[in-house]
Amino acid sequence: MDFSPLILTLQLATVTTVILLPLGIAMAYGLTYTTSRWKPVWEALVSMPLVLPPTVLGFYLLVAFSPNNGFGAFLDKYLGLKLVFTFEGLVLASVVYSLPFMVHPIQSGLNNLPHNLKEAAYLMGKSRTSTLFRVLLPNCKSSLLIGAVLAFAHTIGEFGVVLMIGGNLPGRTQVASMVIYDKVETMDYAGAHHYSLLLFAMTFTILVVVYVVNGGYFKRFSI
Repeated sequence: MDFSPLILTLQLATVTTVILLPLGIAMAYGLTYTTSRWKPVWEALVSMPLVLPPTVLGFYLLVAFSPNNGFGAFLDKYLGLKLVFTFEGLVLASVVYSLPFMVHPIQSGLNNLPHNLKEAAYLMGKSRTSTLFRVLLPNCKSSLLIGAVLAFAHTIGEFGVVLMIGGNLPGRTQVASMVIYDKVETMDYAGAHHYSLLLFAMTFTILVVVYVVNGGYFKRFSI
């Protein structure tokens, strides 16, 4: 059994989650406290990956970053950045596709905080940045954890988006979900079962750990 697709999958999920955490915090904060009339539009854009077919999103990312088009050619020529059929392209696609899974839990956590909490911090002389990181976020740690786990787990199971922009190149862009698809196509059901079972066990273990930590079971049974 070749473990390189599983390792690549874990690397992709880890890098995507690390990028999404600060990005998700910034976007959730902006969406929570903005008074702009365009707020529904921004929320709809953030939520689009939830309802848009992955192949559609992957296709437009492929077109946008292809070196045959203007923007992709600019990135390639002036920045030396190739995003089609590369790991960097997989990361970009995963960040876009998993964005709502990070933003929505954090936004929900901020919305559930008492409204006077932020105002009280301002009255005590704290800046907006200090209020966010020392007052608001510590009071919605569970939302941060849920967002990170959902983004990580969702990235592990991606197929359509990463296939469109990354292709299916062994050792470079071939993640575990693609290997499973290849195994099924060649009727190697035993091989598909091995990879599927490992992904199932990984995601199930992650979710159990989250529920245990988030539910405070260790504190509940400690002396």
